[in-house]
Amino acid sequence: MPILPIDTGRYGTQEMRKVFEEESRLQRLLDVEAALAWAEAQVGEIQKEDANRIMRMASTKYVKLDHVKEIEHKIKHDFMAVVQALAEVCGPSGAYVHLGATSYDIEDTTLALQLKDAFAIIEGRLNDLEYTLMKLAEKHKETIMIGRTHGQHALPITLGLKFAVWMREVSRHIDRLRQCRERVLVGKMTGAVGTQAGFGPRASEIQKLVMERLELKPVEVSTQIVQRDRYAEMICLFAVIASSLDKFATEIRELQRPEIGEVAEAFETGQVGSSTMPHKRNPMTCERICGLAKVMRSLVVPALENVPTWHERDLTQSSAERFIIPEACILLDYMLVLMKNVLSKLQVNKKQMLKNLNLTQGRAMSEAVMLTLTRKGMSRQEAYSLIRKLVSKSEAEKHPLKEILLGDPTVGKILKPKEVDAVLNPYNYLGTTTKQITLAIKMTGKEREVRCRSH
Repeated sequence: MPILPIDTGRYGTQEMRKVFEEESRLQRLLDVEAALAWAEAQVGEIQKEDANRIMRMASTKYVKLDHVKEIEHKIKHDFMAVVQALAEVCGPSGAYVHLGATSYDIEDTTLALQLKDAFAIIEGRLNDLEYTLMKLAEKHKETIMIGRTHGQHALPITLGLKFAVWMREVSRHIDRLRQCRERVLVGKMTGAVGTQAGFGPRASEIQKLVMERLELKPVEVSTQIVQRDRYAEMICLFAVIASSLDKFATEIRELQRPEIGEVAEAFETGQVGSSTMPHKRNPMTCERICGLAKVMRSLVVPALENVPTWHERDLTQSSAERFIIPEACILLDYMLVLMKNVLSKLQVNKKQMLKNLNLTQGRAMSEAVMLTLTRKGMSRQEAYSLIRKLVSKSEAEKHPLKEILLGDPTVGKILKPKEVDAVLNPYNYLGTTTKQITLAIKMTGKEREVRCRSH
């Protein structure tokens, strides 16, 4: 009976869940056993007829999951149950199944095959998200809004700048994922303590042939297991990516508040926001992303705890990894899909952005006024002190900053009314915003072309 939300189908995509389903994993274990038999036949350790029989029968068509579980129930060893089930269907050739190997030669190599598929899916999701943000950055390059620091109005920016910042963050994650993949996608055939003694004099060649057949890299050196710093790095990276998605989702949630109302998740026809308040339009998808990011970050600790092991290996990693590795891959993939969907349908309220921009009656342009006075000859410190006083007066008297500036004799001696209008125009104080966005989009486009060619 399904219990957890991943099991029930509430969270996760079918594509990623399939990578870690029991039957899919069993087939991967059999694939590795088949590759081992083939490699051993190539170097003369076993007869090619036996290898061919093992390769032909190494399929869930013949090795049934239910039967493997029956064997495991009796012998209390999950992987040996796979070996026994495969050997049974291979007849006399079954004597050569798993020859020279230890369980984790097969288990860790199988995990590498699963993660190879998982990495491909996640990179695809990141590429889709990056492209979505590219389009949004271009579309909203000049969509002006107030920038906020400490939750307070700061200076004008554009929505496109926000999206460009997120876009480049995703681009860096793609780079990190590709670098991490090189260290994570490795398999091994090194035996019980890493010496390869059980594989005979051509052990190194056997490992090389197995990994070439499976399209994996062999470990440089190992103990009984692939060292867990690799998987710890992966989980840490996934948590960092999840934290970026958390950041994006949090920003959307903040900007969706009715008192801000600048962007919002799309609310589909028939969708319900609250069981008792018909007016509610909760940012439920973004909230889900933020919630799942907490779970993702929690997986970092057991991943790091898995790095230490007694001597050449103990069993403390195994039970934790059965949870954290599939969970990390499934949840990150799901979060990326959710974030892309939110951004693809994001509602942008430009009128509300302009209204909020003018909420402080021009006081958000205080820096622009101060620097203009400085460029006209007033010292920076004197200009800051004067404008700070005038801004305080504007706020206290609830009068637009323009009126206060025009009524001040010191400002009047330096700035003409038209100059005051110009300096208080937020469109005149966007600096290099559009240039930065254009360059960021161009850089991202070039990187995408390179990635495309590398595939």
